[in-house]
Amino acid sequence: MLKIREAIVVEGRYDKIALEAVVDTAVFTTEGFGIFRDAEKMALLRSVAEKRGLIVLTDPDGAGLVIRNRLRACIDAKYLRHAYIPDIPGRERRKSAPSRAGTLGVEGMSPEMLLAALERCGATPDERPSDPVAKADLYALGLAGAPGASGKRLAVQRALGLPANLSSNALLEAVNALWTREEFLAAAGKLFGGERSSPPSGEDRPSVSE
Repeated sequence: MLKIREAIVVEGRYDKIALEAVVDTAVFTTEGFGIFRDAEKMALLRSVAEKRGLIVLTDPDGAGLVIRNRLRACIDAKYLRHAYIPDIPGRERRKSAPSRAGTLGVEGMSPEMLLAALERCGATPDERPSDPVAKADLYALGLAGAPGASGKRLAVQRALGLPANLSSNALLEAVNALWTREEFLAAAGKLFGGERSSPPSGEDRPSVSE
């Protein structure tokens, strides 16, 4: 699996699933044209782009071009890289009919094609060791799996300038794209004071299922 510094934005969740199978980085979705009316999501993507760079990878059709151009208009070009997949006639296996353009989208590309698209756009390999925020950290902070967790998440999201409608999984994705684990835990500690328990660290951290 290729680990890269830049985050990636794709159109939908099936595109996200395809990317996460081949690359180790944060992958966000525009929810199709949903990004046009979601100012908070656009602000998050802008923050991610300014922090670590953002690769735009949309389908090779008219809708994909419109979404790509919207991102171009809202995020400074110096923080963006554009990855492109080829026009390949066909339909994805989960669909009963091909798209209006009659070509495969991001989800229909082979792993080799997705990696080639990322390499062509200049994705930056990242060899640095990572210790990301995990679901176990959110449990320890009372941000998941506990009474009042959604209210606490909302407080954290507001304090960090994140969209208000993030699930615990989406919060993990956003936090790991923008901050180190240490930075996030320090910020949460200031917000909750002595209220939180100490999250486990490193290999001692238990795994928590999604």
